Amino acid sequence: MDIIVSNASDKPIYEQIASQMKSLIMTGELAEGQQLPSIRALANDLRISVITTKRAYADLEAQGFIETVQGKGSFVAGGNAELLREEHLRSVEELLSKAVDQAREAGLTAQDLHAMIDLLTEEQ
Repeated sequence: MDIIVSNASDKPIYEQIASQMKSLIMTGELAEGQQLPSIRALANDLRISVITTKRAYADLEAQGFIETVQGKGSFVAGGNAELLREEHLRSVEELLSKAVDQAREAGLTAQDLHAMIDLLTEEQ
């Protein structure tokens, strides 16, 4: 599992870790039931504080992406297909919102935007 943290990012390190892990789960690179590195091991690998890693895991657990079993470790949560779908929908909505804003700035109509989307979906 490759997690990259950047001190130059405007996002806190725990958010960088959580978002990258969430992305790995959503793409299936981290499979349901797969054990994650221990908080201490990930902190050592990334050369960051254990507290920072613990916060990332706590956020992921609160969002339902991982489960922690006392004495055994943290695992990718099972049965979260609907949660993953909602996360994908939210991500697409954010991207579309940015596209709509840029389209408005460029003076494009809703019809122009629909035509672009139709064209892009036909190409794939």
